Amino acid sequence: MAETTFAAPDLASFLGLDALGLTATGMCLEQERALVECRLRALEEDAFCRRCGAQGVAVGTVTRRLAHVPVGWRPTHLLVRLRRWRCQGCERVWRQDASRAAAKRAALTLAAVDWAIRAIGVEFMSVARVAAALGVSWDTEGDAVLDRAKNTLLKDPSRLEGVEVIGVDEHIWRHTRRGPLSRLKCNAWGWWF
Repeated sequence: MAETTFAAPDLASFLGLDALGLTATGMCLEQERALVECRLRALEEDAFCRRCGAQGVAVGTVTRRLAHVPVGWRPTHLLVRLRRWRCQGCERVWRQDASRAAAKRAALTLAAVDWAIRAIGVEFMSVARVAAALGVSWDTEGDAVLDRAKNTLLKDPSRLEGVEVIGVDEHIWRHTRRGPLSRLKCNAWGWWF
């Protein structure tokens, strides 16, 4: 421990905001949550119109609230301020591209989705517990994890390499005079009749 070197405290590095292209500008810590105000680092291409190619003029900011990786089991949310631009040529208005931090219209950062996948798949946490740790609803967290898993797993052509047998854990096999299972009905207790 005597040879350990310390760097100056840096909130952006501690929270992993650097990898998302974010810079922390403020924070609000409460007992039940943490809110970190951030700005997305400006890229040169952000200021140019994708329709006509003319340069835009900054016309203010908009905020986007994103759930991030929890710190000490305290839900941590980011309040990301994005610049708005207006094209000098065609008058089109757009905002900074935040795809480095989160998917379009997503409520979780890319790092939060990765954390949730690891928590569910490796640590065997329940979806409800992961959602509570992130401070989002069960549906929001579940949809984000499923979308990311589908996009990464299903597009990987090597995902089934080495698989020789696929087993089915649960099934219903019924030979009756009443016909196939699709015609059967299930009552409130899960019993088929």
